[in-house]
Amino acid sequence: MVGDYPKSPKRRRDEDEDVVSPRKRSTSHTPPNGSPSFRLAERPRRYSREPSKDDERYYRDRRRPRSRSCSGTRSPSRSHSGSKSPSHHATPPPPKPTQLHYKQSMILRGHKKGVSSVNFSPDGRWIASSSADCTIKIWDATTGALEHTLEGHLAGVSTIAWSPDSKILASGSDDKSIRLWDVSTGLAHPTPFLGHHNYVYALAFSPKGNMLVSGSYDEAVFLWDVRAARVMRSLPAHSDPVGGVDFVCDGTLITSCSHDGLIRVWDTSTGQCLRTLVHEDNAPVTSVVFSPNGKYVLAWTLDNCIRLWNYIEGKGKCVKTYQGHRNEKFSLAGAFGTYGTEPPYEYAFIASGSEDGEIVLWDVSTKNVLQRLGGGHTDAVLSVDTHPTEKLIVSGGMDRTVRVWRETAAPPESGLEAVESTTVDGNGYDPDILPPNAFANT
Repeated sequence: MVGDYPKSPKRRRDEDEDVVSPRKRSTSHTPPNGSPSFRLAERPRRYSREPSKDDERYYRDRRRPRSRSCSGTRSPSRSHSGSKSPSHHATPPPPKPTQLHYKQSMILRGHKKGVSSVNFSPDGRWIASSSADCTIKIWDATTGALEHTLEGHLAGVSTIAWSPDSKILASGSDDKSIRLWDVSTGLAHPTPFLGHHNYVYALAFSPKGNMLVSGSYDEAVFLWDVRAARVMRSLPAHSDPVGGVDFVCDGTLITSCSHDGLIRVWDTSTGQCLRTLVHEDNAPVTSVVFSPNGKYVLAWTLDNCIRLWNYIEGKGKCVKTYQGHRNEKFSLAGAFGTYGTEPPYEYAFIASGSEDGEIVLWDVSTKNVLQRLGGGHTDAVLSVDTHPTEKLIVSGGMDRTVRVWRETAAPPESGLEAVESTTVDGNGYDPDILPPNAFANT
C-alpha cells in the first residue's frame, strides 16, 4: 500500500516498518527467467581472475555517467602502475598520503525539508539537489548561485540522475512518477514517465543517455526508452522495495539492490539475471553503484557497512568491507573519488554520509579512514557525490542544507588553508557579500 511506507527524503527502516511490510524470503536467489548457462565471463570485456593493487586504477574515472569507458582511466597517463620512464634516473614515487584535508567551502540553503539526493553534473558545472519539499534545485557548482528551482512533483523527490551530456535531469518522486527536466530552461518535459505503483526511489541513465533504469517501492525495476517515455522491460527484481540501481560503464549490465538483502546483476539486452549477491548477514541493501571500470559493485547496507563485491568470480564474493560510519535507519548513498599528487600517483577513496552528521572518506585499498568531515551537517547526511575533475565533494542531509567541501593544501588544524566557508541562500545570492536586491535588475 502506498500509505504503508514511510515518507521521503530517505525512508527509515524501523520496527514499525517491519510490522507493516515484513521482509520476505525467496526460496531461490535466482528469478525464474535467470539463465544459469549464461556466464559473465562471456561479456565482451576481459577480466583478470584476482583483484590486485593495479585494479585500484579502475577508480580513476568518476561515477556514472562522467566517463563510460571501461578502461578505468581518463587518459593513458593515468595508469596507477607508475611505469618507468625511458630515463635510467627516474625519480621515486612520492609517499602515499595517509590523510585527506577537505574543508567546508559553501553552504547552500533553500530547501524547506530534508535533502534526499545531491549530484554533480557530468560536466562538473552544476549541482542538483532533491528534497522531500517536492522540489529539485540546480546550483552553480563554482559560485553556489541558484540557477533553477524545478517544481511539478506532487510529493517528495527521493532520487535524481543526470544525463551523460548534462542537459537533462531525471527525478523520481513519491507521486509514483518520473520527470525529465531541461536544465537550460528549468522546464519539465511534457510527458512524465508513468508505470510504477509506488514510490520511485532510484534512477540511473545509460551511458548513451537513451535508456533510464528505475527502482521503486513496488519491488520492480523498469527499463525505459527515454525518447518514447515508455517501459521497454520490467524486471521481476526483488521481494522488497528496491533501494538502488545503476548501469555498468559500457551499458551492458544493470545492478539493483533491495531491502530483501539481495544485489542482482542483469543483462540489459535480455533482462536475464546473471548474478545474485547476498551477504551471510542478509542486511537490507539501500544503495548500489558499479565501480568505474565495471569490475565491482559497491553496496550500502543497514548494518553500518559498505561492501565491495567482485561479481565476476564464481558466485560473487565480498572483497572489502568499510566501516566507521553509522547507517541503521536511512538509505545512504556515496561515491568514488581520487586523491594524491599528479598522475600517475593518484589513489582511490570512497565517500559516504553517516547518520551522525559526518562524512567519512576511506582509502579503497587499505580500508583506512582518511578523514571525517564533521562540524557541518547537524543531522543525518543522506547523499554524497564527488566532482568529476576537481577536488570537491557535495553533501545533502536531513538538516535541509547542501554543503560543498574543497580539498585544502594543508591540514585544517595548521591554519594554512585558504578555503573560506560561504553561505548561499535559496534566492541565489550570498547574503554576506551581496545585498538582497543585487539581482533586482537582472
